[in-house]
Amino acid sequence: MARNPEEAQRLVIPLKPEETLAFLGQADKNLKKLRALLREAFPERLKLVVRGDQVELSGDPEAVGVAERVVRDLLALLRQGAELDEPTLEQAVGLALQGEGLYQATTPETELALPGRLRPKTPGQRRYVEAIATHDITFGVGPAGTGKTYLAVAMAVSHLRARRVKRIVLTRPAVEAGEKLGFLPGDIQAKVDPYLRPLYDALFDMIDAERFEQYLQSGIIEVAPLAFMRGRAQPVDTPVLTPEGFRPMGRLKPGDWVVGAYGVPVMVVAVHPQGVKPIYRVRFSDGVETRATADHLWAVLTPWDRRRKRPPRLVTTEEMRDNLHQHRYEIPLLQAPVEFPRRPVPLDPYALGLLLGDGCLTDGTTPTLCTGDPELKEALAARLQGVKVVPKGGADPTLTLKGGENRNPVSTALRALGLWGTRSRERFVPEAYLWNAWEVRLAVLQGLLDADGSVHVQPGRRARVQFSTSSPRLAQDVAFLVRSLGGVVHHRVRPQHRLHPGVARGQTALHPAESHVLDIRLPPGLSPFRLARKAAIYAQAGGIHPMRFVEAVEPTGEAEAVCITVASPDGLYVTEDFILTHNTLNDAFIILDEAQNTTPEQMKMFLTRMGFSSKMVITGDVTQIDLPKHQKSGLIEATRILKGIEGIAFIYFKESDVVRHPLVARIIKAYEEAERGGDRG
Repeated sequence: MARNPEEAQRLVIPLKPEETLAFLGQADKNLKKLRALLREAFPERLKLVVRGDQVELSGDPEAVGVAERVVRDLLALLRQGAELDEPTLEQAVGLALQGEGLYQATTPETELALPGRLRPKTPGQRRYVEAIATHDITFGVGPAGTGKTYLAVAMAVSHLRARRVKRIVLTRPAVEAGEKLGFLPGDIQAKVDPYLRPLYDALFDMIDAERFEQYLQSGIIEVAPLAFMRGRAQPVDTPVLTPEGFRPMGRLKPGDWVVGAYGVPVMVVAVHPQGVKPIYRVRFSDGVETRATADHLWAVLTPWDRRRKRPPRLVTTEEMRDNLHQHRYEIPLLQAPVEFPRRPVPLDPYALGLLLGDGCLTDGTTPTLCTGDPELKEALAARLQGVKVVPKGGADPTLTLKGGENRNPVSTALRALGLWGTRSRERFVPEAYLWNAWEVRLAVLQGLLDADGSVHVQPGRRARVQFSTSSPRLAQDVAFLVRSLGGVVHHRVRPQHRLHPGVARGQTALHPAESHVLDIRLPPGLSPFRLARKAAIYAQAGGIHPMRFVEAVEPTGEAEAVCITVASPDGLYVTEDFILTHNTLNDAFIILDEAQNTTPEQMKMFLTRMGFSSKMVITGDVTQIDLPKHQKSGLIEATRILKGIEGIAFIYFKESDVVRHPLVARIIKAYEEAERGGDRG
């Protein structure tokens, strides 16, 4: 009791009936522990009793003030659904002695942020949870037992349930205390499981085992060592589409522009060389293919996703390899035609398409077009300035393109394009038309299909569009046009000996070369035809929707690899044959645990992997670094380099934030005092 009775203070705090038992604990366990803690702090200066539905405090005013804060904090926790235990009681008393309170750790914002009945138990934890809620990147630095990892996982689960993110990525350095994964027994899962166990344990507290397995299988949760975050790469010679054309991936650098999913340029914000890695060839249902590492990311739609109209999920090359059946993985196509810069051309693009399809461009003759369709004749005449389009005469449907007194402008343009004198099997689409605005590319394609394409409709089915040519290069160029517009092409070759003879001028004519047949599928809104009769058939039946599925994933040796990060909301960029692939962690909640054991290079790699609509939490204890002595810690370097950057929060925990066994905080404090003493010595 207080030494001077006149200075003694008495205070009564009422209890609600449902709070009394929880406050006292079983067999008054909580009350006895609380009395012991306060007696230790204020010997003979405080009396605490519970009478019915009220707590009575009496004694020294300072002691009563501290005890009041403790009791009110504990009652606030009980009213939020928490349970009292010995560590919570010790924390409440310890914080009250420092002038802080547990009630400060439970604001409305943090109550809404965490799942279930989980609440921060210390002011440090409160600041940590609020920082995660309000910042894109949060560093949680402090001793073990402060709940850094557990609360980060809880926030990740909360964001996933609230659909603020689409996936959770949990990672940590796999090498500790100089150990090497390669020398550990078992397969890769057995090697990394011990390092990832704390993350698993936190997840299992919040997600039942069956759902956790479902999330793992579907890619909603990814748990992997940090080394696996370095992958997601392609060989350095892989072509990547830029506004100026395809460029080898190994020649890209930050600040360069590549083409994204909507056909417009997106910036490369980071490039990560990967060294020599195992490479897989990924082949698709329309015959195109590209190469990637086992952990390269792909945005895909499964049948389950399509039925539920879900957005694409992210899977790795390895995951697809193990689950290929019945067109399981659909790869998104371009969402809009690629926007190349508009370039001047010497000949109308639609007219060029007609001439490439049915024209005679042999050197030494006047250019002609073989067509009996009046609509095509009128369309051609309207697009050729200074040229007369006249019938050849008789029953021959050929049109002669005659110039005026000067040189024939069509012949002049064809010479400039390198097409004059080419035969059918030598035709091609000049680069000035391939790498041009999408309207130019579509006009060339429509001219080709109006002249030499076909549309087929079977009862109850959509229209099939085909184009045939004896020129391998023209077949490749038409495929380029279609894919650059967001469509797909199925290309097959009919050998010469299997082609039925045709009829020319009443005589049998053998085919001079094999035939390249293209099945063309364009996205909705882009008609492959201008010719009225073909366009009407196509419009009535509707075109087949373009789709691209993963058909095979095969190992193909090793190669130097590199990965890039692009500044686009979906993280997608265009690689060879206009294949969309992915390399950025968008819409994800990403946690890096034990970050003190990362190198500065690993930390930079990890942070620059962050995509749009994502959050990152980095946790670590700088007193438990297991790196070689000469190696700097990436966590320490990051706290030095990134301090003060808007959008990044640094939360430092103290021993008072430890929520494990009470001895843990005392052990931490003892070691800190010993280290300070050693520094002084």
